[in-house]
Order: sequence, then structure tokens, then C-alpha cells
Amino acid sequence: MKDYLNKTHADLANLLAEKRAALRVFRFGSTGGKAKNVKEGKNHRMEIARIMTTMTAQKNEAAKAAGNKRMK
Repeated sequence: MKDYLNKTHADLANLLAEKRAALRVFRFGSTGGKAKNVKEGKNHRMEIARIMTTMTAQKNEAAKAAGNKRMK
């Protein structure tokens, strides 16, 4: 998670797209019996959640810095 904190929003968005594509490939690849590591799907989902959490935290910090009264 610490490595995501130093990335920009654009970098996180690109990384999120890559992880979602990897999860999609894993899911459709597993229907044919190609999956060797069955925990790989869980790992992809966890990484996606970490990235989205970091993006939300950055958005909330930016709103708080801008003086948005709802983000206190």
C-alpha cells in the first residue's frame, strides 16, 4: 500500500486498468482450466481494492484542502 501513496492519480488510474485487465484474463482463462495458481484472482481483487482506496483517500484529501465543508 505504501508504494501506491507516492503515485499520482493518473498513474493509479493506469495501474487500476492494468489490474482489472489482468483479473479479466484470469477469470476467462480459468474457464478453460488454464489457471495454475487459483489465489491469483484473489490477489488481483485485493490490489484493485488497495488502488481504489488510495485514489479515494487522495480525492478526499484534495477536497479537504480545497475547503469543501462536507469533507471534514
